[in-house]
Amino acid sequence: MKIKIIYILTVFFFSGLTFTSCTDYLERDSDSVLSEEDAFKNFNNFQGFVEVMYNVIPDIAKHNWVSSFNWGDDEVITTGNGEGLMGYAIDGGNYRKYIDKGDCFLDRSWKVDGDRFAKSLWGGSWYAIRQANVGLEALQKGLLKDATQEERNFIEGQLYFFRAWFYFQLTTYWGGLPYIESVLAPDAEFNLPRESYQENAEKMAADFQRAADLLPIDWDNTSAGSRTKGNNAFRPNKIWALSYLGKCLLYAGSPLMQNGGENDNRSYNADYCKRAADALGKVLTMVEGGQTQYALVSFDKYSTLFYTKEQNWLMPGGTEAIMRSPTYGADSYWRQMNSYQLSYICDGDGIILCPAANYVNYFGMANGLPLNDSNSGFSKTQPWKDRDPRFYNNFIYDGVKMIKAPSAERKRYQYANLYDGGNASKEPNKASRTGYFNYKFIPLGANKDDSDYGYGKATHLHLSWLRLAEVYLLYAEAAAQGYGSPTGKSSTFTKNAIEAVNVIRERAGVSGVADSYTGDLEKFMGEVRRERAVELAYEGHRFNDLRRWKLLTVYPYNIKTMQKFDRDPIADWDEDAQKDNNFDPDADPKERKVVNFREEIVTQRNLIGKHYWLPFNTDDVTMYPEFKQNPGW
Repeated sequence: MKIKIIYILTVFFFSGLTFTSCTDYLERDSDSVLSEEDAFKNFNNFQGFVEVMYNVIPDIAKHNWVSSFNWGDDEVITTGNGEGLMGYAIDGGNYRKYIDKGDCFLDRSWKVDGDRFAKSLWGGSWYAIRQANVGLEALQKGLLKDATQEERNFIEGQLYFFRAWFYFQLTTYWGGLPYIESVLAPDAEFNLPRESYQENAEKMAADFQRAADLLPIDWDNTSAGSRTKGNNAFRPNKIWALSYLGKCLLYAGSPLMQNGGENDNRSYNADYCKRAADALGKVLTMVEGGQTQYALVSFDKYSTLFYTKEQNWLMPGGTEAIMRSPTYGADSYWRQMNSYQLSYICDGDGIILCPAANYVNYFGMANGLPLNDSNSGFSKTQPWKDRDPRFYNNFIYDGVKMIKAPSAERKRYQYANLYDGGNASKEPNKASRTGYFNYKFIPLGANKDDSDYGYGKATHLHLSWLRLAEVYLLYAEAAAQGYGSPTGKSSTFTKNAIEAVNVIRERAGVSGVADSYTGDLEKFMGEVRRERAVELAYEGHRFNDLRRWKLLTVYPYNIKTMQKFDRDPIADWDEDAQKDNNFDPDADPKERKVVNFREEIVTQRNLIGKHYWLPFNTDDVTMYPEFKQNPGW
């Protein structure tokens, strides 16, 4: 949807007010659709107007039948059917494909109804930004007559939050834009120039701060929120606003936004990073002080951050999820969950989203060291021994049981045969292309024979836009870069950057950052980047991280690899080890030995400076001279 058209649309009261972000929403008067005055006259009606914006937030994990949203160096897509996904286009540098691609969450569609296929960032964001401006103008006109001061504050805070949040999403992919803070008249001449990213960031930061000042920590503990108590988890609050304030400022201080994409300068802006650390530190102080409803979940509940099963479609995320989109239906096992496993054992589309072996390598050892550290203890003859516990939680590797109770037809697929020539690695369009499967988002029984997922089990996959673990890692990066040291810390939080990273590692049962990485800022940043890769794996962050760090075009971040190996015939595999499943099923796969372990490139991405930003549709950049295309496009 073009910006020009979006901003001359009449405000969309009539269909919008019936949607909500919660199971129960604040009841509106039946005549609130009749006029602008009625729509805004009281808190119930105005809240209904605000909640229209909730319903254009994309659900990136269920945007299409199979959603492609990991576009960094993290995921390899099977050939054949998978070549139609946006991840393939990104690998080839064809960023323009998103413009008319209905299965990409960046495309131009937007609706406020329940169609999850039409919840996309470009069109939906401009619609929501206009809604926010309409609402703020209504407040300025005094149209909200029947409301307490608390209710006025909550309405205004949500409007500021959403205006900033949707701008943050747009600028993350396209860079600086016209920051529109008023309702444009249909006959207005639209010639606002594009601002720089950092100019936009200052305005987003101001909006996020206003939202933080106006919104409560927990709606449940307020008079206005008591009417929907227990159903307020999806409403913006002070924690949302301060967290995104910090993230916005850290992005503004990151190398791409600070230095542009056409040079090798990867320095940060320390001032932005200090401000980011201050905001994020406030959040973490409140969390650790028990002043909020948020807390890290224990590692034995880790999977509940991403999916739930047999809990009446309970939204995943628990106490750790900060911002989530509404869910637009329960269709979360067919086909997205099937796209993570061997096609022969599930009902998928012949598409497998495989973990790139180079990315799996970021999952270091339980002792906290990266695999390439000479003291790590990693061995190519026992490559799955003593690894970070998140490695075992997230991945299926050779010899791991995939089917608990296989039928005769699929008995040969019971264990993952991912060795060179094994039945889980032979066919590039039906098996793994990398030597691994991603089980972070699916239970072990997600297959035809076990049938331990699906509608009958109320299996619900949903990814948070922001969760508490990321706030710790954002703080660590901001504090280290803002104060020029791994021991850097904000005055708003007691922990320094090292200690913040170690909170996340401790939860997973991984040793803290080793002393050999804490005496030098760049070495420590390598561990921060690795920790983000591990903790936030496949949650849609990596592409944007590589871009803002200006590493997207740099080796080894521009390759995706597979691992090949043979089973060691004289170890714990039996004499027919090269035949599928002929090994001792009681042997611990972590301990098994292999030979001829090697890594080969599957994909090399020939991306250049222009690929740090997405291009605009040609129609957008020809509307008026001041709206310019991104460099190189």
